[in-house]
Amino acid sequence: MPHLKIEYTGKLEPQLDMAALCQALATTMAQLQDAAGKPVFPLNGTRVLAYPAPHHAVAGGREGHGFIYLNLRITPGRSAETLNMVGDALLATVRTHTQRLTIATPVGITLHIDEGAPVYEGKHRLPSYTG
Repeated sequence: MPHLKIEYTGKLEPQLDMAALCQALATTMAQLQDAAGKPVFPLNGTRVLAYPAPHHAVAGGREGHGFIYLNLRITPGRSAETLNMVGDALLATVRTHTQRLTIATPVGITLHIDEGAPVYEGKHRLPSYTG
């Protein structure tokens, strides 16, 4: 299930290749292994989605500032060490991708990892789905 949702200041769009960041984060998640060498996340269930915020406000009246907020939603069952490793790896990927951007524009980057069992999980696959 791991779904990584990204919300970001819409005005960053011209400076930020969000499609490339999404792909980099998906690749990072696909390559992560736990202490036993097993994949942390199922390959076919991993999703990265990004949504620009065309209208936003940053507290303190800092109009020139932007944000990138990442929220990783996962099912329970991974150790604290694994979750810390996941968080560090994802933040490193974002830092690398935004290194050029953060020099020119003040941008706050936040990552939250939320763990929870779904109350309901229904699935339907179209005949052409191969995952």
